Order: sequence, then structure tokens, then C-alpha cells
Amino acid sequence: MSHHLVELKRLGHVYPDGTAALSEVSLRITHGECVAVIGANGAGKSTLLLHLDGCLVASSGEVRVGDFPLTRATLPQIRRTVGMVFQDPDDQLFMPTVLDDVAFGPLNLGLPPAEAEERSRDALALVGAWHLRDKPPYLLSGGEKKRVAIATVLAMSPDILVLDEPTSGLDPFARRQLMALLKDFRHTRIIASHDLDLVMDLCERTVVLHDGRVAADGETRELFRDDALLAQCRLEKPFSMQGCPVCGVVRRIA
Repeated sequence: MSHHLVELKRLGHVYPDGTAALSEVSLRITHGECVAVIGANGAGKSTLLLHLDGCLVASSGEVRVGDFPLTRATLPQIRRTVGMVFQDPDDQLFMPTVLDDVAFGPLNLGLPPAEAEERSRDALALVGAWHLRDKPPYLLSGGEKKRVAIATVLAMSPDILVLDEPTSGLDPFARRQLMALLKDFRHTRIIASHDLDLVMDLCERTVVLHDGRVAADGETRELFRDDALLAQCRLEKPFSMQGCPVCGVVRRIA
């Protein structure tokens, strides 16, 4: 399914202050893949994700989603395909109530109000937040806001789900709930995260960014076994691959 394809060709981005955030980034992500984007703070993860639905415009190179290059003319179609969950949920929540926020996208697609409400109800139920439907978003906790922000994207039924730090602010139960949801999502998932155990559990493929460039792109478990790569990119192994601080035993990874 070509509409699930994401391709970056020699992507570069320079911010107005002269900071070169991305340089010569080339990736191809195909239908159904679950791909992690990891790196230290400032490596370029969020900048890369913000190019996928046109929130940022590339300084050089090209972004393609499906059969379309990302341009001003194709942006509406691409934003129907790519669902973006921002790192800060306050960037996505602006309506008087949670239900209004989740229904905003489907209504703006031109769906009938009854269908928009059904989608919103299903999306909130998926993230365990239906009971929050009548609350103003500004009264929610950080973790509740994160779940609602994810619901606003799920209600749009995207073919490609892009998430920036999806587990930040979530308690352990909500984190497990989100992981189960992402495992069940059958389309393409692109996840930037410092939660490396989530990356191990969900993503067969991982892209490592370092100083705005692709330092590695490969099978997740193999990359986490590369001590030199992790040291170079200022990363640590997931907790599940680290030795017990008391006995030194390392959990076996298949």
C-alpha cells in the first residue's frame, strides 16, 4: 500500500538562528513497520518528526508520503494520512471539553456529527479516557492530557501514526495500556522516544540520530548490543538489557 510509505531523501533543516538540526537524512519506511527514532537530547528526533506532516518545511531534500511529495498543494491529503502526536499535549488541546477536542478533527474532515461522535467515543475508550469527556483539558493531569492527545489523532483514523515521546507523563498502567494499543495498530508507526524498553518491546527497527545525522539504522536488538555505537551517541541500554545492580545477572533477550 503505497499510501503508507514514508520516504526522506537527503533531508536537511536549519532553524532561523542558524542551528543545523538535520543533515542528509535519508530513510524509507514501508507499510506496517514500527520504527523507533532514538538519540540523545538535541539529536534531531522531534525536528525529523515535525517534517512528516508539514509542521516544519525542509531546508533541503525531500519528504514523500505515499505517492506524493510534501508540498503546500499536497499537505491536506498528507495530513489525512499522517497522524501526529506532539511531545507536549498542550499543543493539541484547545477546545472547551475533551470530547470537543477529539471530535474537532473528524468534524473538520466533513464527517456527520453522529459519526464524529462515534469515532471520538471509540478513540477515548481505546486510551481509557472516556470518563474525561466532559472535562476542560486544562484541568487534566499531564498523563491524562497525553492520553487525550493520542485520542485526538486516533479519531482521525490515520494510516501512519507518528508519536513524539508517547509515554512521557504516563503512569505504569497507562503506559502498558498505550503499548497494547500500539501493538494492535496494524498500520505504520514511527515513534521517537527515550523510553528504550518501549522501543525494545514494540519496534523491530530503530533509527539512531546523532547530531542531526543517521548514525545507525537496523534491527533494534542488534543496535542495543553495539556498545561503541551507544557510547558514541550518548545512549544507554534498555533496563531489560542491563545487569541487576545487586547480582549482575542480565535478563536474556531472544
